[in-house]
Amino acid sequence: MQKIVSIVNRLAALAAKYAYVIGRVALLSCFGMAATNALELTGDPVQGGLLVGQLEPGQSVQYRGKALQLDQQHRFIVALDRDAEPELVLQVSSPASSLASTQAQSMNTQVYPFAIRTREYSIQHIEGVEQKYVEPNPKQVERSRREGQWVVNARRQQRAQNDFFDGFIWPVRGPITGVFGSQRVYNGQPRRPHYGVDVARPTGTPVVAPSAGLVTLAHPDLYFSGGTLIIDHGHGLSSTFLHLSKLLVEEGQQVRQGQQVGHIGATGRVTGAHLDWRMNWTGAGGNIRLDPQLLVEPMSDWVALPHESIESTKTGD
Repeated sequence: MQKIVSIVNRLAALAAKYAYVIGRVALLSCFGMAATNALELTGDPVQGGLLVGQLEPGQSVQYRGKALQLDQQHRFIVALDRDAEPELVLQVSSPASSLASTQAQSMNTQVYPFAIRTREYSIQHIEGVEQKYVEPNPKQVERSRREGQWVVNARRQQRAQNDFFDGFIWPVRGPITGVFGSQRVYNGQPRRPHYGVDVARPTGTPVVAPSAGLVTLAHPDLYFSGGTLIIDHGHGLSSTFLHLSKLLVEEGQQVRQGQQVGHIGATGRVTGAHLDWRMNWTGAGGNIRLDPQLLVEPMSDWVALPHESIESTKTGD
């Protein structure tokens, strides 16, 4: 079993390395414009990816009819969902002329299409999950809906913090036992796709912040996700950490990249200790789920310790 997991991790690392390299390539759209005025995006143009754009002073950008937030360097982000359409369309408005300050300035709007790659996702069958989690009773449903609203509220902020432009690091290193986009079947019953990356380590393993941000939710016991922590990175981009055994930070606390924020656990709906790291973007008014593994370097230098049982890699969320 140890050998099989080792092979799986090497394959995952190779896939991540390919995605990471591809993500360094800039995208250009010259739809009806000269190359000097082309809109440039960097990132991986694939379902689940995150793209970064750069505008000129005075310009603004819209996605799906919503204006996107800009930082002081006129940068913006746009995330791509698991099932994003094969074409991303952005609208950029630019000043048409320099009119007198007492006059309203007219704007020219240009449409930019970008090709997006599609992905194939795996199906994973998991047996032995407690029936109360597969078919929760009405009281459990009511509780999970109430807690789900807390999570929605924690992700709604559109803060100006932009430390994430400097990149992300892994919150923990270990065997990757669950990947973004895969669909899971519990006890023979299909469920919605998995929207995170699972890293299996023993209970008590420290978890660090992948990027700086503000803690907007810190709850020790949500019904499905157990110990749950949300860090808002700004511009509607957030990280969520599930199944924690211990929380080391509080709501309203600012954290820095690399700071310990919690411990891995097996709380909520799981069959083994691990971290489920998810990322969401609400910058366009909706809730887009993106793949955290596309934002970090390939995890190729992790080596299992002799005392770490491979049983800890079993996951069930």
